[in-house]
Amino acid sequence: MSTPQALVIEDDRDLSLIFSQAVRAAGFEVEAVSTNHEALTRLADFTPQLVTLDLHLQQAKGVEILYYIRAEPRLAQTNVILTTADSALAETLQDQVDYILIKPISFTQLRDLAARLKTQF
Repeated sequence: MSTPQALVIEDDRDLSLIFSQAVRAAGFEVEAVSTNHEALTRLADFTPQLVTLDLHLQQAKGVEILYYIRAEPRLAQTNVILTTADSALAETLQDQVDYILIKPISFTQLRDLAARLKTQF
């Protein structure tokens, strides 16, 4: 059985590192990107089982990435965890994501959620 893959989309370098380590500790192989362009380019040829998605990336809205993921049949089984401080916007998207984590997010919180999701693969 192959190791499930995850894509961490976060523009804050420290959070990206923490989120990547947490998801890796849950048993995923992890890639991290920090921009909308990098995320969309990577998702064009990569099918992760898990995406952590910051809604407010520099110079772009993470919601565009979410819409891309949900419109792409190849990514239909991808679990999306929103990682945001914008609870109001997250609430409007709750029917399009699997989980919402409101920042600040602890290493343990994300690791444990990712570990639960890993059991699906």
